[in-house]
Amino acid sequence: MKIFVCIKQVPGISEVKIDPKTNTLVREGIPSIINPHDKHAIELGLSIKEGYGGEVIAISMGPPQTEQALREVLSMGVDKAYLLTDRAFAGADTLATSHTLALAIKKILREVDKGDKYIVICGTQAIDGDTAQVGPELAEELGIPQITYVLKFQLKSEDLVVVERVFRTEEVVVIETKLPVLISVLKNINKPRTPSMGGIVKAYQEKEVHFLNSEDLSANKADVGLNGSMTEVWKIFIPQRKGDRLILDGTIEEMVSELVNNLKDDKIL
Repeated sequence: MKIFVCIKQVPGISEVKIDPKTNTLVREGIPSIINPHDKHAIELGLSIKEGYGGEVIAISMGPPQTEQALREVLSMGVDKAYLLTDRAFAGADTLATSHTLALAIKKILREVDKGDKYIVICGTQAIDGDTAQVGPELAEELGIPQITYVLKFQLKSEDLVVVERVFRTEEVVVIETKLPVLISVLKNINKPRTPSMGGIVKAYQEKEVHFLNSEDLSANKADVGLNGSMTEVWKIFIPQRKGDRLILDGTIEEMVSELVNNLKDDKIL
């Protein structure tokens, strides 16, 4: 069984800088980390391998320095890592990103037994974009079922998956489906492991990060990167905190009435 885990390298700071001309994040001089949600996806992939067997394959799309993030997941125990990097992939929105990831997964599957079952695991969302769209769009690109906001996971047989999915704040639904399937996991599904010293040494001395460009994926340049993006960013900015505040006086009834009137004036109610 192939266990694909999609990860993303994101800025490692809460206060990011934005280029006003390109409306993109300024990454130069900013430390990068693995998207925290994706570490939980990696941990689930490794636990599936340990419990049921299989091969864990990490995939990421980004600039060449994303190799560092893939080395980190290799040190955690991932078997193989692929970095999709090409100038043609730059500027991709979630649709173009999911299309490129799908091309890579399909390529890897073509190189193995076609009957090999597989699962794709994603973090629920990335902390830099917060869209939570890549997972569902990737499932559509692959033509497989998807289950989002997964809280618990169980592989009941060779191809039967049972998960608990958070439906609303206090509601959980149990869903069964057969492989292949894509799931996106919540942070409280598990606790990611810390790489061992031996794992770190193996990640740099024994394991390899495979680089794939647009030609390797036989990608149509019109479908990837900025060309393949269906959304356009007009403006991106950090909201300024407002210092305005209202202090209410009077009885409880008077303060509640004044508060409700203010909320109505602000069109919140």
